[in-house]
Amino acid sequence: MQIEVSTDSHIDGREKLTTYVQGHVEAALERFSARITRVEVHLTDESGNKAGSEDTKCVMEVRMGGRPPVAVTTQERSLDQAIAAATHKLKHLVGNTLGRESSLAGHRDQ
Repeated sequence: MQIEVSTDSHIDGREKLTTYVQGHVEAALERFSARITRVEVHLTDESGNKAGSEDTKCVMEVRMGGRPPVAVTTQERSLDQAIAAATHKLKHLVGNTLGRESSLAGHRDQ
């Protein structure tokens, strides 16, 4: 599973942040890793240098072999909150998507 992280110019700590995000996403999606080819993470600070509430946006897009990509988006107060919320949403989306696929395959076999 390849994990790519991109940020806008308002977010600091590129290397450290990339390592953190990759570890967080790998841990959350570990049980699905054989089915996932790539995860793209996009982090943006919507208000730039201005103070504001819920201005950190995180978009995570996952590509699973043979399926169209799916994505989740969160907007939170902090970078950590945005990453955690998006990872949580992505884990559930992938689980539901692959769970439905397994259920359908099981029904076809009967």
